[in-house]
Amino acid sequence: MWLGNVRYSLVAALLFGALFSSAGVPQNPDTLLPEASAAKAKQILQQLIDALGGPAYLEIKESNCEGRLARFGHNGELTGYTNFKVYWHYPDKNRTDYSKKGVIINLYNGDQGWTLDRGGVTELPAPEVADFQEQAKRDINNLLRLRLKEPGMTFRFGGTDIVDLKTVDWVAIVDSEQRNFRLAVDRSSHLLVRSVVTIEDETRQDRSVVTNIYTNFQLMEGAQTPLQITSDRDGHRINQVFLTSCKYNPGFPGDFFTKAALEKRFSEVGSKKYKEEKKKEKEEN
Repeated sequence: MWLGNVRYSLVAALLFGALFSSAGVPQNPDTLLPEASAAKAKQILQQLIDALGGPAYLEIKESNCEGRLARFGHNGELTGYTNFKVYWHYPDKNRTDYSKKGVIINLYNGDQGWTLDRGGVTELPAPEVADFQEQAKRDINNLLRLRLKEPGMTFRFGGTDIVDLKTVDWVAIVDSEQRNFRLAVDRSSHLLVRSVVTIEDETRQDRSVVTNIYTNFQLMEGAQTPLQITSDRDGHRINQVFLTSCKYNPGFPGDFFTKAALEKRFSEVGSKKYKEEKKKEKEEN
């Protein structure tokens, strides 16, 4: 897994304007016929999937990763670190435990969502659940593993460039709901260097651009995994993920992504320590 619904942030990219083909000759992708452009884009995507592990990567249905999340304020200043464990059952079941003891948990299961904190288990507001559903559709793993064959997907070769001091091929993908994905794929390793997703906001007649940068790939259980993911939204750094480990297809219990699982967890971590603490706080007030 790569962090899917956990948020990401941007490290500034060094970009050069010249485009180069594999032979070192400038190539304008706009001169390619649509069929040839789509074929080249799909070839690059297949190279990316193969580099990530091929069948081993595609067969990942679940993931369990942990690490630290660096958060940033509106001015780009570091505001602190949070330990987390994030669990996925693709495409739309996610559970994120914040803190090592798992006493704050956000859980999403399709169109439902709950949170566990000191007060117990409550339903997440509908806008937060809708935001998760949108994030799941933009998640790079869902895109590469599950969405490329969806009806209405269009593909285009976006040219060759220098990004983060690497020669990359750009691939542009537009889904049936007009989400615009741009992926920069390293021409040498064929691994993902960055992804840029543009989302149109019809309510505000505006658009939002989310950029993710992937570094420090390590082979874990047959799949290449970026241990550092940095992201921004509209040019503002959001956060930075530092993964320490990932396990794939661990086999979660059937109720792991349910409200009942959170209620059980609260009975373990909240029924004594936090309820007594809350009672003491009330008595002092």
